[in-house]
Amino acid sequence: MDDALAFSALVLTLSGHLVQEIHTRVSEQGFEDLRPAHGFAFARISAGGATTADLAEHLGVSKQAAAQLVEELVRKGYVERHPHPHDARARLLALTGTGRAATRAADEAAGAVVAPWRESLGEERFGALVADLARLTPPGPLRPAW
Repeated sequence: MDDALAFSALVLTLSGHLVQEIHTRVSEQGFEDLRPAHGFAFARISAGGATTADLAEHLGVSKQAAAQLVEELVRKGYVERHPHPHDARARLLALTGTGRAATRAADEAAGAVVAPWRESLGEERFGALVADLARLTPPGPLRPAW
């Protein structure tokens, strides 16, 4: 296998492992009703000022799909809607206390999953890897691999 194919396979495998391990650990913290895609939605909503249309763009899905996701998250108690100050038709999305707790659980899970990698590589090499990946990563939102 040439380097390009090896790199692609390694990055995709590592990414899938990271998402699955974070999801497993978040579930173990009592958030069993969440799916990995919810975390990507939480990332946009927690940044503030998000409407369902903004969430659709962020996730790369239709407005209808985003509306269904928002409705599910509202029903489960992770997200709430507030009046938009400049658009009577739109609603601003915000995480509830439960949504923020799930986000904290995901942040802690990510740290725990990455800790062995950091230890294996050492701080200097790990920092260099993060810097290299940051240079290679295209700008834009972090989206699930639908």
